[in-house]
Amino acid sequence: MEFSTSKMKDLIKSETSKRVSKGAAEELREVLETYAGDISEQAISVAKDDDRKTVRGEDVRNALR
Repeated sequence: MEFSTSKMKDLIKSETSKRVSKGAAEELREVLETYAGDISEQAISVAKDDDRKTVRGEDVRNALR
């Protein structure tokens, strides 16, 4: 999974009037990709534990708990 560095820069800029470095945007991208991957793995595990082939939104929410 990959998030765009430019979108991460836009996300940070939407919260401030300060300039945002490419490094800050890249770091946010890396953190979010790791976090999203971990949550995805947990959500897949939840669906598997419930004997389902489909990962649902509720599985993602439960993975966050």
